[in-house]
Amino acid sequence: MCDAMIHRGPDDEGLFVGDGAAIGMRRLSIIDLATGHQPVHNEDESLWVVFNGEIYNYQELRAELESRGHRFYTTSDTETIVHLYEDFGAAAVDKLRGMFAFAIWDRRRRELFIARDRVGIKPLFYAEIPGGLAFASELKALLALPAISRQLDWPAVAHLFTFLSTPATHSILRGVKKLDAGHRLIAKGPGTPAIDRYWDVEFNPRPRTEGECVEELRALLEEAVTLHMRSDVPVGAFLSGGLDSSAIVSLMSRMTPRRVKTFSIGFHEAAFDELRYARQIAHAFGTDHHELVLAPQALDIVEDLTWALDEPFGDSSAIPTYMVSQLAAEHVKVVLSGDGGDELFGGYDKYVVEARERRYERVPSVVRRAVAAIGRALPDGTPGKRFMKHFALDGAARYLDATSLFAPGDHAQLFAPAVFDAVRDADPYRDAREALGHVPGLTLSSLQYCDLRAYLPLDILTKVDRMTMAHSLEARPALLDHRLVEFAASLPADLKIRNGETKYVFKQAMRGRLPDSTIDRKKQGFGVPLASWFRGPWTSFARDLLLSRVSRERGVIDPSFVAHLLKLHDAGRPLDREIWTLVSFEQWCRMFLDGPPRPAARPQPAVLHELRTVNA
Repeated sequence: MCDAMIHRGPDDEGLFVGDGAAIGMRRLSIIDLATGHQPVHNEDESLWVVFNGEIYNYQELRAELESRGHRFYTTSDTETIVHLYEDFGAAAVDKLRGMFAFAIWDRRRRELFIARDRVGIKPLFYAEIPGGLAFASELKALLALPAISRQLDWPAVAHLFTFLSTPATHSILRGVKKLDAGHRLIAKGPGTPAIDRYWDVEFNPRPRTEGECVEELRALLEEAVTLHMRSDVPVGAFLSGGLDSSAIVSLMSRMTPRRVKTFSIGFHEAAFDELRYARQIAHAFGTDHHELVLAPQALDIVEDLTWALDEPFGDSSAIPTYMVSQLAAEHVKVVLSGDGGDELFGGYDKYVVEARERRYERVPSVVRRAVAAIGRALPDGTPGKRFMKHFALDGAARYLDATSLFAPGDHAQLFAPAVFDAVRDADPYRDAREALGHVPGLTLSSLQYCDLRAYLPLDILTKVDRMTMAHSLEARPALLDHRLVEFAASLPADLKIRNGETKYVFKQAMRGRLPDSTIDRKKQGFGVPLASWFRGPWTSFARDLLLSRVSRERGVIDPSFVAHLLKLHDAGRPLDREIWTLVSFEQWCRMFLDGPPRPAARPQPAVLHELRTVNA
């Protein structure tokens, strides 16, 4: 199992095998390079911990624990966890400020305790196997166990093709589950473990002045970035040139006398290229800037992506994330990222669009249903057909339809008949619908809560964790410090989106700290020019893969529907997300289901880009 995850921890390996449990660790050494060997134990060796992540307030916790009489034999953040558990048991997680997935074996109680960080930055898979429980940071580590079945989990497959990722508590394989963000697990022997939620974000806007909110936000940002820069190895930053990553670089530059190393990626296609904006920030803050231009030859890394992603994954921005991680890993072991800013401060255009689309509900429902009926009668591919269906929907159903790849109503066409029979009772909207209902009414708060519970951990954080760790690089999303998350949830909606302007209070907090051109520039998503690639250099690859004999005989996806999609895309309809998700699924099936697992030791992919260093 450890061998399957060498990329996550190339610096060290540690094992503990005792009566009732065996735990192992692959370590990426960031804190306490000399004595931080894992597993780590307490004073009498009755507790043993393996830990993936970082505890940013470990120095403060250590001082508190030493004052309570605990003796430390390392200077690592890991050891604070085991001593906290001695004193506070399961409540120890409440004191941690960081990103983590850890497991503690209690030899006296013969009890395993597992916890995952509040927002789901670090992953945790587990499976009930004959006689006990197995867990790991990646699915491929569990596949080293003969007891793990390689059968697809059909509800997870339905979720993948609806939302580009597998769900929060189930993996793509039947019987392998995920510990959800903000949850902890206790296993006391064979049987179903006990799981409970220890943290959740609550949206309770409090009346405060704009000035008070701006000052408090600035203080929290500075504190979070200071804590996230704690490291015994060099720390750099991803820099897209957008507001969030630029804010992180600005704060880092103020907190260190050294030039911050920054890393950016671009494309030959001008509409997708943001390198000029990243260079402006690099120049403004005098960073040691490195960048890379990704060309269509990135096709050569698709297999490496499949292996690193661990599960099928429909977000194509994994491609540039993989490559910029490879670039950064040549220079540093840790990077700070700006992930989470859009979810916290209302940065997505979809929030503005949903507010606008609520006006549809003023039209009598009988009229909207009639429009939808007309739309259903139109041939597939007719312009406006999907909108006419969308127009008839209300509230949460309308929002979920807008954020779906293949809506459940499309699954009968997408899947082969036998598979559709297996997925027809699956409800990929269930978790998102519950999240939207957590905050009364379809408001900005309910949309943000849904994204914090679903889109952020299942897509954004999954992508960044897998792509960075594939290159033994640790990414730290400083904006997702839980105190910042809780603060953002307390802000009134008009401080997040004001008169159609997104991230209003965040922009005000960065005035004078970032160039106005960066703050006022329209948001550009981290997109990939796949639409043109699938009509050009990737055309035969997609067609040959998805319509191959192997794919047809797999019997999951209806080949006639795939052929229809490819034809529509060739004719100019942008269906690159749909095609990429199908490609990701088929590639994953070939790698993980059709043959033996790919060996952990493998050559790095060829250099597929132009590499330039800009000493700003």
